[in-house]
Amino acid sequence: MTERRVILKVQQDLKTHFFTFDGVAKAVDGVNFEIAEGETFGLVGETGCGKSVTALSVLRLVDPPGRIVSGEILFEGEDLLRMSEKEMQQVRGNKIGMIFQDPMSSLNPLLTVGFQLKESIKLHRRVSEKKAERLAIEMLGQVRIPEPSRVMRRFPHELSGGMQQRVMIGIALCCGPKLIIADEPTTALDVTIQAQILRLIRDLKHDFNSSMLMITHNLGLVSKYCDRVGVMYAGNLVEVCDAARIFSEPLHSYTKGLLEAIPKVNEPQDTLPIIAGRIPDIIHPPPGCKFHPRCKEVRPGCSGERPQLKQVKPGHWVACVNTGGPEGFCE
Repeated sequence: MTERRVILKVQQDLKTHFFTFDGVAKAVDGVNFEIAEGETFGLVGETGCGKSVTALSVLRLVDPPGRIVSGEILFEGEDLLRMSEKEMQQVRGNKIGMIFQDPMSSLNPLLTVGFQLKESIKLHRRVSEKKAERLAIEMLGQVRIPEPSRVMRRFPHELSGGMQQRVMIGIALCCGPKLIIADEPTTALDVTIQAQILRLIRDLKHDFNSSMLMITHNLGLVSKYCDRVGVMYAGNLVEVCDAARIFSEPLHSYTKGLLEAIPKVNEPQDTLPIIAGRIPDIIHPPPGCKFHPRCKEVRPGCSGERPQLKQVKPGHWVACVNTGGPEGFCE
């Protein structure tokens, strides 16, 4: 079997810190993962664990007081952290497209949908106004918006939430990116629309032969749409493996806790299981494993040295001192 080409490689312990008056908040504190060509990699965890900051770091969109302090982000073999801002502008929206959580905060309310689509196309392609108009209409058709020519003249507030998100998807994909970053793309949408949007993203990813980094807290989406998954906690990856294996054979106590908290429709429950405690203060995290104050399987060694990801089975990496296996970093 031919090994697939790696398109994105985050390595050398990516760290993104926020320098505040209260201290240094280590939002991303040593993350390593890779995404292969055509693969969908899910990044999951509780709110505040660093998923979105990781995604913004890939595109170098972290605003002050945040700063990427270490690591490498190799996209098609080139380190994005060494590129100039002008070079990054040719990557964003062209080679890497991003779908944000809330389309209303991402779309300009003062500009028509058509203007915003055409500007994105003209920024990365040397085309005339007429051709940009045609490509924009075609893109709206691809994201299954009815009467695209009419919608081109609409302002974002004149569209429903689902239509706004379709426009955002169109802007993200209008230049055929090699990598799509979807940051909780259905959070702001009605439940009845969420499945439609996710199927649309999956179909377009396949049509464009793109890879995807999907940020989510919903493990149900991981099981349906992701090939591999990384479980994130307090700025660190604690488990990385195939999406199917995360459900059949979870090894980290945090992963087990997330799975136990999923409601079982065939098992009546008076109360839902929860993970006791809360995410630690990322300015003053606990020593050793950051999860050990909440862990049911805690042992004396857990508060010592912070565990690194190690491969315990082929393709299955875990950061836990209680899990055996050959030593090695996830690369």
